[in-house]
Amino acid sequence: MTSPTFRGIVPPVLTPLTTEGEVDVASLERLVDHLVTEGVHGLFVLGSTGEVAYLTDEQRDLVVRTVVRAADGRVPVMGGAIDLTTARVVERAKALVAAGADAVVATAPVYALNDLDEIERHLRAVAAAVDVPLFAYDIPVRVRTKLPADLLVRLGVEGVLAGVKDSSGDDVGFRRLVAANAAAGSPLALFTGHEVVVDGMLLLGADGVVPGLANVDAGGYVRLWDLAQAGKWDDAKLEQDRIAALFEIVFQAKGRSGDAAGVGAFKIAARAQGLIDTPTLAFPVEALDADVAARVEEITRAAGLLGD
Repeated sequence: MTSPTFRGIVPPVLTPLTTEGEVDVASLERLVDHLVTEGVHGLFVLGSTGEVAYLTDEQRDLVVRTVVRAADGRVPVMGGAIDLTTARVVERAKALVAAGADAVVATAPVYALNDLDEIERHLRAVAAAVDVPLFAYDIPVRVRTKLPADLLVRLGVEGVLAGVKDSSGDDVGFRRLVAANAAAGSPLALFTGHEVVVDGMLLLGADGVVPGLANVDAGGYVRLWDLAQAGKWDDAKLEQDRIAALFEIVFQAKGRSGDAAGVGAFKIAARAQGLIDTPTLAFPVEALDADVAARVEEITRAAGLLGD
């Protein structure tokens, strides 16, 4: 078997829910097929955009099985193993592999107050527990700790890590990571979680992008990737500018939580496109108000995604 290649546009897939809060399998299958048809290069399930923190273990397993089945080998599937402690992350990582995920993406422990030496042992333990590539998920806003470049590159050189999903928002830090990785022979595949400076991240050397907004405009991100790969940076900037205008949907819900404003806007836009049936968010997060939804749909239409 050929090992999957991890690069390009890899949307963090939304978890569509029914109005009763259960996983909407039919909508999830439809969304996955749409993303793959639009040309994305992989799928990331059970990340922040997938509302992983709100899902039960049973729901997480159902999501992964559904996405793997719907992807049907057309693109690799990366799965988030995100939990409180190493023991639980290892448990979730094994469940991801059993469900068919091609790679595991793990944060530092979420609740345990671990120092960097403990986090290193944590990542080594997760890697040792599974027989698929492990990506470190650097998201300090969720876990408090910023993963340092020297640690990540060293674990890459040793074969513990296959790559990094960087959602730190630290552009200077990401550039330093790219440089350190290149100096070490590029052992890591480096993904940025950015939405609106993807052109810049690709120019400086990112191997891929994991943008939540790709649930809404996968085709736009694929075009941006293709233009960047062709070195057409002026055209790439124009496409990025259009995407940045679309990203304004996440700023329409003033005073709401980040999960509500961001994921809520993505779900409203996806529902308006017929990709999912409802914009229901995981309890206790409530769906966005009707006036906010109307503004989100207006911006989505202006981006050319809803027709006339």
